[in-house]
This record gives sequence, C-alpha cells and structure tokens, in this order.
Amino acid sequence: MQYRQIGNTGVNASILGFGCMRLPVVDGKSNQIDMDKTGELFRHAYDQGVNYFDTAYVYHGETSEVALGQGVRDFRDKVNIATKLPPNRSQSQDDMERFLDTQLQRLQTDHIDFYLLHALNKNSWQRLDELKVTDFLNRALADGRIRHAAFSFHDDLATFKQIVAAFPWAFAQVQHNFIQTDYQAGSEGIAYAAERGLGIVVMEPLHGGDLARENPATQPIWDAFPQRRSPVAWALRYLWSQSSVSVVLSGMSTMAQLQENLALANDQALCTPLSDAEKQALAEARAALLARTRVPCTRCGYCMPCPHGVNIPGCFEHFNKSSVFNNPATAKFHYGIFVGKEKDASQCRNCGRCLPLCPQHIDIPAVLKQVAEELA
Repeated sequence: MQYRQIGNTGVNASILGFGCMRLPVVDGKSNQIDMDKTGELFRHAYDQGVNYFDTAYVYHGETSEVALGQGVRDFRDKVNIATKLPPNRSQSQDDMERFLDTQLQRLQTDHIDFYLLHALNKNSWQRLDELKVTDFLNRALADGRIRHAAFSFHDDLATFKQIVAAFPWAFAQVQHNFIQTDYQAGSEGIAYAAERGLGIVVMEPLHGGDLARENPATQPIWDAFPQRRSPVAWALRYLWSQSSVSVVLSGMSTMAQLQENLALANDQALCTPLSDAEKQALAEARAALLARTRVPCTRCGYCMPCPHGVNIPGCFEHFNKSSVFNNPATAKFHYGIFVGKEKDASQCRNCGRCLPLCPQHIDIPAVLKQVAEELA
C-alpha cells in the first residue's frame, strides 16, 4: 500500500480509501448490512494497509456508521475514520452537537479523525454559515471529539472557492474522474484548494461504476495502448498520477472488488506522473465518451427555474449518461432518484418559456419529450 499526507494535517493515509456507502447487504435491503461479510472486507482491507474509512450519518439508512464502528473496533486506533454531519437535518447548533454525539456512539469511539460537512452546495453552506457551523467545529476540535474538519462538495466552482476560503479545512472531498475534469469543483477547484494547503479526497472515481465497465467507445483506445490495463486501472491511474490527490475512495461490496483495488494501490507505477502517451489516451477516451452526448447542455441554468418545476439540466444530464456510458438501466435509476417524479421531464407543459433562454439553442421541450419516453 502507498500513502500520502492529507494536506497539512501530518496524517499519512492510504491512497485507497474504503467508502462505506455500498456495503454488502441482506436480501437487497440497503438498511440491512451483512455484518459478517462487511467485517471480513474491513479486516482484509486493514491487513493489506488501508487505513482510511469513509462513512456518513445517512448511509445505508443510518446503519453504515454502526457497521464501521463494529467492523474496525479491534484496530480502531490504527485507522482514520471520516464521517459527515447531515446539513439538511441540522437546524441549530444543538442539532449538530446531538448528531456528533450520536455518531461517536455508533462508531464506538471517543473521537472522529475527519469530520465533514456533507454534500455542501451554495444553499446548504449559506444556511450552515448563518448557524455559525464553524463555531461548532471549533468547539469539537478544541475538546478533541474531532481531530480535523473537512467538507464534501456538490456545486459550482465559485461556491467551492467561497467555502475553501471560509475555514482552515483539512481537505475537500470532490467528485472527480477523467471524464468530469470540469464538473463541479473540477480540476481548477482541486488546484485552487491544493495551493491553499488542503488535501483532496476523491469520490466517484469510476463515475458510479460507469468507468469500470467495458465501453465500445473507449475499449479500442485501451486495447491499442502498449501496456494492457483494465478500465478501472486507467481511471485510478488518472487520479493517482496527481500529487494533489491524497485519497481515492472506492465503495467496495465484494472481496473481488477489494482485491482488484488493493492490487492497483500497490502498483507504484500508477502513481507516477502521466506520460505524454497516457495523457493522449485519456484525452481520446474522454473525447470518445463525450462524443456520445446527445444534448449539448452545459448546465448553465439559464433555462431555470422552469414554471412547471422541471429540473431541465438534471433531466438532460441523465439522458446523456444513458448514451455516453451505454447503460440506460442505471441512467433510469439515477434519474428517478436524483431528479424525482415532481421535477422530471413528464412535468413539461411545452410552454416554451425556456427556448429563448438557452445559449446552446436546444429545443428543450422536444428533448424533454424524448427524456420522458426513454427514462420513464
């Protein structure tokens, strides 16, 4: 296993972090974690050098923290636990205190190594800032209940920079992979945070598993490269080649997934700077995937708000993912979860208000009709 320091914390973490959002479950029920299988995964990961485990209050119907606390209790002092405050449920500092105390109990520990504000966006950050969340963090840091404060993020670059500047965070956790170089914080945001001493923890390195599967758009590019690598290896190669990236999280639910990732994390060659040939291959793969995009939506948001409540950029995002990753089933599933019935394409009334607002001149009502037909 290879290790990197997280920002300026002095903590050396394994470059592979165990994400606890997709643990083995019983009978497909997400809130019934298979404790035996999960314990085996945690123990094997630890035995092979993984010392960073990431969970959250809400994962697996609020059972992930319990599973992690139970699974690592025999080697708790040898690993770093990261968990997250649920912003949407935090209406006061008393709520924050209560959540943290509950999390310490669930995790069977007297301290949390890295405590994150979960999935921040412009609105949630503004609300937490008004509640003086940094006062809460400073108290928890001072009394030792948390060792370091950080945040995970899902919004635009400007909001990311604002949050980075607001507090001496240990790290920022961002969604990043070789196809999403300019998505949310993006490469520019990562560089901005790293220049200010923050570590970078990456989530969704495989784009929810999309980049782990063979894809007719990218496989010929990988096959033509002199060095044979799996799609997973290429995705992790892109991230681990960046010295600013401290930890890459992977949500592993099987021993086979864990062993594949461990083998890659032990390969020092994957952590060296990219060669020109590798940069070219990754650029070609990204271009090949993006060429499968059906709607040239940039998520600028000029079409919003829709008077009928349609999340237009969200609808187009999942419509594009269906074709880009050749996986309509997953696109439908995510569309249902992240867009939802009240904001999906079926709510479009063809009023046309959005048409003159789109800089890309997309026939939005017509495309929404396609989205409704394909992703319903």
